[in-house]
Amino acid sequence: MKLSRAVKPISFFKAHAAEIIRELAENGESMVITQNGEARAVVQDIRTYEETQESLAMLKLIAQSRRSMERGELKPATEVLADLEKKIDEDFPQ
Repeated sequence: MKLSRAVKPISFFKAHAAEIIRELAENGESMVITQNGEARAVVQDIRTYEETQESLAMLKLIAQSRRSMERGELKPATEVLADLEKKIDEDFPQ
């Protein structure tokens, strides 16, 4: 992302909103909107936003897993698989 293209004042955004949204959807980049010379908002297309949210969710899961490991909250894979098989057998008896 080139900052010279990606940072625009709110007045520019107001005057060119439709064009900006179309460009963001095409190139997948984000734009920083300033107000009184300070960064106030980030605008991005929905696809990029959803990808960002999915990435954040994955990072949270990784962080939670790491904390669980540090606390010693581990279970051998064979035990996990046995628990899953038992749950499946209970939920779907043959």
